[in-house]
Amino acid sequence: RSYSSPETEGQLLNSFVQYFGDSLGRKIRRMPLIEETVLPGDSLLTMPVVIIGNGPSGICLSYLLSGYRPYLSPEAIHPNPILHTKLEEARHLSIVDQDLEYLSEGLEGRSSNPVAVLFDTLLHPDADFGYDYPPVLHWKLEQHNYIPHIVLGKGPPGGAWHSMEGSMLTISFGDWMELPGLTFKEWAASKRRNIKSDRVMPEEIACYYKHYVKVMGLQKNFRDNVYITSVSRLYRGKDDEDRSQLNESISPQHLEVEDGQQSLIKRNWEVRGYQRATDGSHVPFCLFAENVALATGTFDSPGRLQVEGEDFPFVLHSMSDFGAAISKGKLRGKADPVLIVGAGLTAADAVLCAYNNNIPVIHVFRRRVTDTSLIFKQLPKKLYPEYHKVYHMMCTQSHTVDSNLHSAYTSFPEHNVLSFKPEMKCVLQSASGLKKILKFSVALVLIGSHPNLFFLKDQGHSIGHHSNQPITCKGNPIEIDPYTYECTKEANLFALGPLVGDNFVRFLKGGALGIARCLAIRQKKKRELIESEDGGGDGVP
Repeated sequence: RSYSSPETEGQLLNSFVQYFGDSLGRKIRRMPLIEETVLPGDSLLTMPVVIIGNGPSGICLSYLLSGYRPYLSPEAIHPNPILHTKLEEARHLSIVDQDLEYLSEGLEGRSSNPVAVLFDTLLHPDADFGYDYPPVLHWKLEQHNYIPHIVLGKGPPGGAWHSMEGSMLTISFGDWMELPGLTFKEWAASKRRNIKSDRVMPEEIACYYKHYVKVMGLQKNFRDNVYITSVSRLYRGKDDEDRSQLNESISPQHLEVEDGQQSLIKRNWEVRGYQRATDGSHVPFCLFAENVALATGTFDSPGRLQVEGEDFPFVLHSMSDFGAAISKGKLRGKADPVLIVGAGLTAADAVLCAYNNNIPVIHVFRRRVTDTSLIFKQLPKKLYPEYHKVYHMMCTQSHTVDSNLHSAYTSFPEHNVLSFKPEMKCVLQSASGLKKILKFSVALVLIGSHPNLFFLKDQGHSIGHHSNQPITCKGNPIEIDPYTYECTKEANLFALGPLVGDNFVRFLKGGALGIARCLAIRQKKKRELIESEDGGGDGVP
């Protein structure tokens, strides 16, 4: 089917709205479920792209798929002369229509994905060197480049930013959190927000992302309160007359021709789930997609210690739960300290939160305070004074310096948690094997988080760099083509953002660029093929 004409695009989106329900504020009509034994045909709704996740990754991808195109600004001069020369060679073309591998060659940055580094240096030239150069790009809306898509998210646009603790500053500058076409400062000025610092609170970022979707005209592509339960491949025989469906777990050898038998081919993706209505009911749906883009982030499943007693109600795993306990006064007047486990920035946020509320802290972490991989070592003191305050306490208020617990804060470097006891006690073990038992009022385990890809076959373990292992941002991201962001182990499945190792918003935008270029090329080829067939020619080989 050709999606090139605006009329067809409108009909497709209208039909999807009829399936899915006009909005959360209106009565949501039930979407027909496909019979398990029936293979869907072309007459049923098939979206060119379904994006799972409506955080900054999903929003940015929707922006590019909606037809927005970046061009080199007429007056712009990139500080990298080699890159600038390359950009000048095809000034008349949008960046989406250029060779990304050629443009990104030789560039270095804080992402392992070359397109992420390229797009970042175009939007924030030499940012890592402390410069505040303006972007060298300007944006045009080219509606003929629109690719029909839908963005599915559990909450409002902005994803996990809406659930982050609101009292903490972001680690990145506000400008680095912004998306193409609308600067954070412009948004803040339009809302009369008084931004006192280059670093801002998560609440501000969440509001910015939600407003961005509205002001850029992307709302028609977004559906909130949507929960995905399965994403699976459909298979069928090449000449399968009865259109019977075969499930996704078919063995690879059955995909080849054997003894003259017809081989099986992969069909579109089947996406199942439900939308939560305003009355709390669940409205199930089933739709089909030629391509699926995973933009879920990594905040779904908090990291766990996997020790005895971790499921006790007084052992928490998120800052939001800790903040709620403080706001409800549950820790007021408690004599025993809060036990915080972890040495990352979220754990540091928890230390600051407790410290500012006059709650004593026991801080337990596995690394040495001199470990060069600690995040504090990578943050300039002038820009992040509060985190260096925590790091200073980690070094100077350790139990090894003073055998007694300090009144406000005591750190336990190179210690592991062995277990939690029902009487609110914790068993620690030092690097030398010495065990200690400490009493606490509440424990907070903040050792990172992992994506929850339960809706994929084998929870997505097969698409990582290390097969049959859980997907993690650092240790085992999804393996992708570095220029298209398509999964190397699964065609027509794309991933971007933290799932491919890009934790920072400034770098995840490169994933949207790579995917948009890949899909634009395929759409063009499909259109040329259809036009050739309609013209009565021999077609494109």
